[in-house]
Amino acid sequence: MYYKLKKLRDSKNYSCAFMANKLSITSVYYHQIESGKRNLSYNMAIKIAKIFNKLPDDIFYEDHLKKLK
Repeated sequence: MYYKLKKLRDSKNYSCAFMANKLSITSVYYHQIESGKRNLSYNMAIKIAKIFNKLPDDIFYEDHLKKLK
């Protein structure tokens, strides 16, 4: 699960549907990304980071390291 992404999304009061709409994907697809059930491509990580005016590593790097352990 991408905890930092969910926390950031919640802090902005963005729904999964809002994020999906911004990314031109379905809300199911977005939820699968956020919950870790679908692999996150680098291009999608960039698109998500742009919504929050962040770099992809700011959002995803710590969670990626946790998966490696």
